[in-house]
Amino acid sequence: MAAKALSFDVGDYVVYPKHGVGRVVELQSTEIAGASLDLYVLRFEKERMTLRVPVNKADSVGMRKLSSDKTMKDALETLKGKPKVKRTMWSRRAQEYEAKINSGDLTSIAEVTRDLFRADDQPEQSYSERQIFEAASSRLARELAAMEQVDEPTALVKILEILNKAAAIHNKAKEAVA
Repeated sequence: MAAKALSFDVGDYVVYPKHGVGRVVELQSTEIAGASLDLYVLRFEKERMTLRVPVNKADSVGMRKLSSDKTMKDALETLKGKPKVKRTMWSRRAQEYEAKINSGDLTSIAEVTRDLFRADDQPEQSYSERQIFEAASSRLARELAAMEQVDEPTALVKILEILNKAAAIHNKAKEAVA
C-alpha cells in the first residue's frame, strides 16, 4: 500500500464501471483474516448504495476519475452520429449494449444511447429497448452532471436535445434520398 499513492481523495467523483458515478466518502482501514486492508468507501446516490473497494483493486475493477472534457466532448459528438442498428437478433444486441454500458467507457455508452434513441415521430421501443436506453442515457447524464456541476435531469435534457436535433437531420437526409 505504501508503495502506491492513493489515486482518489475523499470528495472525488469517480466512475465505477458497473454502477456509474459515485463519490468517495471515506478512506477506511480494516482487518480481514489478520491482514490489514485499505478501502475506498463509495456512495452512489441514485442507487442509494455504498460500495467498499480495496485500494489495491481500484485499477483492476476499472474504477476511474471522471472523464476529461475532451472525452465528454467526443461522447456528445457520438450522439450526433447516425444510429447504427445491426440486423442481429435482439438478445445478442441487448447483450452487446449491456456490455458497452458496463464497460464504463463514455463513448461506448454514448453509442448505445444514440442507437436506441427514438424521436417522437419514430416507432416506439420495446420494453427491453427502453430499459437499456434509459440505463445508458442515465449513466451518461450522471457523468455529464457531475462534470458540469448540474443535476441529472438537466444533463439528461441536454443529451435529449442533442439526440432530437440529430434525429431531425438524419430524417431530412433520409427524405431527400427517397
